Amino acid sequence: MTFFLWNRQKRESELEEELQSHLRMAVRDRTGRGETEEEASGAARRELGNIGLIKEVTKEMWGWASFERLMQDLRYGLRMLRKSPGFTAIAILTLALGIGANTALFSVVNGVLFNPLPYPHPEQLVWLAESKPNFATGSISFPNFLDWQKNNQTFTSMGLSRGYSYNLTGLGEAEQLRGRLISSDFFAVLGVNPAMGRSFAPGEDAIGAAPIAMISGGLWKRKFASSPEILGKSLTLDGKAYTIVGVVPASFELSLGGFHDIDVYVPVGQWGNPLLPKRGAGLGFHGIGRLKPGVTIEQARADMQGVTQGLAAAYPDTDKGIGAGVFSLKQTMVKDLQVFLLVLLAAVGFVLLIACVNVANLMLARSSVRTREFAIRTAMGASQGRLLRQLLTESLLLAFAGGTIGLLLAGWGTNAAIAQLPVTLPRAADIGLDARVLLFTLLITLACGIFFGLGPALKSARPNLHDTLKEGGRGGSGSRHRAQGVFVAVEMAMALVLLIAAGLMIRSLSALWNVNPGFDSHNLLTFGVALPPSMNMADPAAIRAALRRVDQELAAVPGVQSVSLSWAATPIVSDDEDLFWIEGQPKPTSDNEMNMALSYVVEESYLNVMRTPLERGRFFTAQDNENSSRVVVVDDSFRKQYFGDKDPIGRHIFLTNKGGRAEIVGVVAHVKQWGLDSDDKEKLHAQLYFPYMQLPDEAMALSWNGTGVMVRYDPKAPAIGESMRAAIKRISSEHVMTSTQTMDSIISDSLATQQVSLILLGAFAALALGLASSGIYGVISYVVEQRTQEIGVRVALGAKRTDVLRLILGTGMKMAGIGVAIGLAGAFGLTQLMASLLFGVSATDPLTFTVVAVLLTSVALTACSIPARRAMRVDPMVALRYE
Repeated sequence: MTFFLWNRQKRESELEEELQSHLRMAVRDRTGRGETEEEASGAARRELGNIGLIKEVTKEMWGWASFERLMQDLRYGLRMLRKSPGFTAIAILTLALGIGANTALFSVVNGVLFNPLPYPHPEQLVWLAESKPNFATGSISFPNFLDWQKNNQTFTSMGLSRGYSYNLTGLGEAEQLRGRLISSDFFAVLGVNPAMGRSFAPGEDAIGAAPIAMISGGLWKRKFASSPEILGKSLTLDGKAYTIVGVVPASFELSLGGFHDIDVYVPVGQWGNPLLPKRGAGLGFHGIGRLKPGVTIEQARADMQGVTQGLAAAYPDTDKGIGAGVFSLKQTMVKDLQVFLLVLLAAVGFVLLIACVNVANLMLARSSVRTREFAIRTAMGASQGRLLRQLLTESLLLAFAGGTIGLLLAGWGTNAAIAQLPVTLPRAADIGLDARVLLFTLLITLACGIFFGLGPALKSARPNLHDTLKEGGRGGSGSRHRAQGVFVAVEMAMALVLLIAAGLMIRSLSALWNVNPGFDSHNLLTFGVALPPSMNMADPAAIRAALRRVDQELAAVPGVQSVSLSWAATPIVSDDEDLFWIEGQPKPTSDNEMNMALSYVVEESYLNVMRTPLERGRFFTAQDNENSSRVVVVDDSFRKQYFGDKDPIGRHIFLTNKGGRAEIVGVVAHVKQWGLDSDDKEKLHAQLYFPYMQLPDEAMALSWNGTGVMVRYDPKAPAIGESMRAAIKRISSEHVMTSTQTMDSIISDSLATQQVSLILLGAFAALALGLASSGIYGVISYVVEQRTQEIGVRVALGAKRTDVLRLILGTGMKMAGIGVAIGLAGAFGLTQLMASLLFGVSATDPLTFTVVAVLLTSVALTACSIPARRAMRVDPMVALRYE
């Protein structure tokens, strides 16, 4: 302790000596230029004021090490804030909104982007796919996956999965469950242990193994009341009994496509698809893997390249040109949201800066009424550092009060943000106010207190003692006015950036809604129908008859205008691909050399349902059935890509999965399958249509469990969805209707990222605009008050009211103009960061920049005009007597 006190005194002495040395040199320099010693001393002290204050406040900060002096500062600060309840309430509320919004959004960014995945050694986890000539991230064939497991040198384990729907019967009303077909070591890769029972053992995922299943914690609670006797019980899925061997923890979540609200997990070998054991059939499978300790993703890619090259040599017909895609699991989960969230975090950070600047302006305005207090305290011996420390104490009190309330608001705001963010937001379970978020809130609160408090404190802690005491508390305002002008310009600049960002999102979303998707989404309903489990692998003719019955019953529902059964023909929702080659061209030597197109399996009424234009030829008719020659319809993109300007009608193509040779009978308009903004070069665009009833028998045998339905309905028809459900149940109580959605809602969901961006950026921009306009209004009001006497003199000497108006407006618009100019320059660079979120508009769109600049200037002009008009009404006689 003795050493500490000695060191403190020594440091204080050194600081004082250094300041006095600077002062003597500055005085000597000025007296050498002809100034009196008193003038030189005063000027030098003002010039060296900031240096002195910084050094003195460093010395004074030692005082905070004393608990007694700290409590004295806090008590005085609280007393002064209580004396100005209006100012205190506005400042705290402004800071609470800014800090709360930042905390809420940072908790989302932290949970989604920054937190590690909730699995052991998450850095070792990767996502696996097959890279193909037509797809960079294609699905993996089951035989290839087994060879990947066996031949790799860089993975400790690999798992495989794909989505699948099961009809559950025997436990009340029949319903459809969301399921996953998984390999036996899928959960072992992730390091997830069952809540009860066991995971699948090696070999239990083989084709022909005993039927077993794991159920989710949610299904365990919903159907079995969380009974501890669940293990060994039977679950009837698609008419087949599965023995329950384990329960997956209710907290388990894997934020990848298709892993949302899974009810049941079944070994992949239980799938009855005849293509499963065939090499080259991906069937929608993707994998996950765990790298060996110390192995990098680049090393794993090199290893897998060797594995796939070996398979290509061994199986050239199916594996030629096939590679392995190895990607970070975390990056795969969040890649589509990374830019989106970081842009929003930057935007809400701007809001916080604007809030801080606004509070700084409030503190400057408030300090104008405290100049006499500061002068008296200085005259009584208080040092500038002592005043600065007291003012910083008050600003930190405001900041921590705002931060505390902001943290409470963030708890609500985080839930609100999650509700507004896209439905499939990955890692939603990891979002919350954890230690990192609390530390973030503490740091930004401390930074805010220093940021908005330091500038006003530096201005206020150097009162002009002589002038202030002589004028009775009304000191000079020039430097304070300039500081407020700088703050207003900063507010205007940041508000402009946010307004431009919101304007770009408005234009982008407007462009998206004006995109022609290739169909009419209004009054269009889509859902799935699963036939009874007794139809599983039934005779294809019986399945066709059952589907025709569904078709007839739905078409007879009042309000239904047209109906089409479909398979992978719901834009944005489902897709399927087909390999083909064109007759008359050289036949490919392997599947991987074939062409690929999106394949829609539909009925003859599909064009009427979707209102997709027919461009040439014809569409299907009722005669295009299982007994007629195969036909196919292609879209305009298919025609351009494979036939150029030639007419494809009458040409033939060979489809690998649709029974071989088919004649092209028509061309339809292109449909935006991947969304309204879809022009992704990695995704397929050529599309073909195939008659539902011409599906080969082996494919028809699988369709009983996953037939889609598209319905065009009269908007005046009441409760069309319930009418559809009732019609399905009239056929059989074991028919299940699933996933009812309107096409408008599907499109709206696909634009969730853009819509949320618009909502949040718009809210941030509106808040920034309000703060900036109130800031410039407050500054101009302060200017009018400070210059009342001057205005009175001008009017008394003959100045016109319009001259006064021009004077005040000129002062305000100068600040606004500087802010707009800085904001335009900043926006030109910063909006480039959100370019990937835009559609149909440039990140530097001149129209948006111009309109927003004019809008903000107009708002600033309006804010300035109110105090300016008040200045016009100043009575010269009253003003000349103004204190």
